[in-house]
Amino acid sequence: MIAAELISNIISPLKTSDNVQKALERMSEFKLYHLPIVNEKQFLGLVSEEELIEVRDLSAPIGSLSLSIINPFVFEDAHIYDVIRLFNQLHLSIVPVLDLKKNYLGIVSINNILEYTADMYAAKEPGGIIVLSISNRNNSLAHMAQIVEADNAQILSSYVSSFADSTKLEVTLKINKTELSGIISSFERYNYEVKAVFNNAQIDDTSADRFNSFMNYLNV
Repeated sequence: MIAAELISNIISPLKTSDNVQKALERMSEFKLYHLPIVNEKQFLGLVSEEELIEVRDLSAPIGSLSLSIINPFVFEDAHIYDVIRLFNQLHLSIVPVLDLKKNYLGIVSINNILEYTADMYAAKEPGGIIVLSISNRNNSLAHMAQIVEADNAQILSSYVSSFADSTKLEVTLKINKTELSGIISSFERYNYEVKAVFNNAQIDDTSADRFNSFMNYLNV
């Protein structure tokens, strides 16, 4: 997925003529702490809530203030991983997206990223989770999938965590069933170390409702 596919146009940008009060109200409405400043199609930078709340004159136009405007953005063809990296590095609540001529297209919000991540890792799907500890030489997802599929199940999502100064990897598998005893036995038979198992059916049955409630709270 690329940045252009995650653009939200619900949140309109600020103009330099907009005042501080309008900016703060919009941030509060969408539960964000950054907003883009755009004149016509020209992206001028991001203004932060932290600075605006220090301004005494709420009627002052944003363009008249001396603010520490930052200028992060991604191009429309940037991979989603590059967008996530920018969120993480700069602790942003939105990332502006520009076309290849540097015209402003819209923003990707942290809420968009949360929803995308939940879909990518099948967080809304019922099922169980197995966490394996393996050597980095034995990282064969194909073999893990064979073990799971031999028990008439499927891997819905997976991710790998590495650790500094260690040859061990931690592999987390989301599986489309909650009864995992047979799969666990098979992994142990093939000398996989099973570090943790999460297969509470009651929790899984309500996870979609809780996720939807959480996303509604974030105004997605």
